[in-house]
Amino acid sequence: MNVLNRNINNVFFIFALSHLIIWTLVPSLTNKNLPLDTIEALAWGSNLDWGFNKHPPMSAFFPEVFFQIFGAQDWAYYLLSQIFVLTAFFYVFKFSYEILGNSKLSLISVLLLESIYFYNFTTPEFNVNVCQLPFWSLVVYYSWRIYDSKEIKFIDCFLVGLFAAFGFLSKYLFIYLLISIDLLFIYLIFVKKNKKFDFKYLITIEVFVVLMVPHLIWLFNNDFITIIYGLNRTGLEGTGIIDHLKHPFIFLFKQLGILIPFFFLIWLLIKKVKYRLNLKDKKLLFLLSINILPIFLMFITSVLTGSKIRTMWMTPFYLFFGLFFVYFLKAQIDLKKINSFLYGFLFLFFLSPILYSYVSITKTDKRTDYPGNQIAKKVQMSWDQDFNEPIQFVIGDEWKAGNLSYHLNSRPRWEGFINNRIFDIAEEYLCIDDVCVGTYK
Repeated sequence: MNVLNRNINNVFFIFALSHLIIWTLVPSLTNKNLPLDTIEALAWGSNLDWGFNKHPPMSAFFPEVFFQIFGAQDWAYYLLSQIFVLTAFFYVFKFSYEILGNSKLSLISVLLLESIYFYNFTTPEFNVNVCQLPFWSLVVYYSWRIYDSKEIKFIDCFLVGLFAAFGFLSKYLFIYLLISIDLLFIYLIFVKKNKKFDFKYLITIEVFVVLMVPHLIWLFNNDFITIIYGLNRTGLEGTGIIDHLKHPFIFLFKQLGILIPFFFLIWLLIKKVKYRLNLKDKKLLFLLSINILPIFLMFITSVLTGSKIRTMWMTPFYLFFGLFFVYFLKAQIDLKKINSFLYGFLFLFFLSPILYSYVSITKTDKRTDYPGNQIAKKVQMSWDQDFNEPIQFVIGDEWKAGNLSYHLNSRPRWEGFINNRIFDIAEEYLCIDDVCVGTYK
């Protein structure tokens, strides 16, 4: 069964294609409606702006591009999500080879990620967390090229700034990776003095800032609504002294729980746990900075503020955990045990879609069971009885109104929540329950 004796690039391609097919087909066949966050992103995408009430714009931009290509085809948005996941996997694989110099170990570094449910079970729902994944991996990869190079290249600095901006415009928590990498470079340049300051470093900042300007203007004009939303999600307002201890340790225990299958696969590979921490190791220092430091900073944030760290926020933080542990324990990895590892990997690889299918089919009160298409048809019939023009806008919450925007043939723009504004913009309108549809003046 030792498939790792074959061409590793082919094995990676087979793995990636299998992942893409399974996680596109399974939700397409078992869900009746797109998940909440995806519908929300499509609602925002129907009326693109430089930000929205909850998040910056990138997670709405990509679904809207797919809508313009595929229309209201649910499978397309499950495919979009997997494209983002596999782009991240590809750069993990590429970066792992540069660190390890061993194609088998590089593949193992990626296969290990299938044991973390952020990269399988939760991926059908395209959202801000999934949207960060390729940019997280790209920033790490090109930061490494700057870190490892004797001669800094303009293109590497430009790409770090570009992908850092895209990541930050996907979700503000991307800043934890950027701070971690910046701290590493500051340490090496100004403390250890192992690297010289190069003015090309400023290119990353310049590109990042230029791309941020439209969003910053939008934030200012909209009273920093996305930042306020994010702070409210942490529960900061109701924190007490005990929360500064309780919430950080709840956060740590949840992370350990998530990683149990991951450590099980690691255990199947190694002879015994034996390690020596060498902080003079250039590669290990970089891996610590992109893996451990962002999680540590998140933990410190919770300690200092008493805020809750929601589990799904950690989605991109573990992308390079497979590489980190393979590098850290490479002397203890026994490739004679590869068959045991592959059996464990295949068990988890197929278990996750089976569990997803079971939950999707047996539980009938989920968002993905919402009859969005049928409701849209009823609204369209009610509209056609009284009006001749196509529906141009919808008003209401992102879920109900977003479903109408997605399912109605005219693809009406989502115009936010119901308020007196409808009288300012509507020529004709119809309100049903908590949603209004209409035409513009």
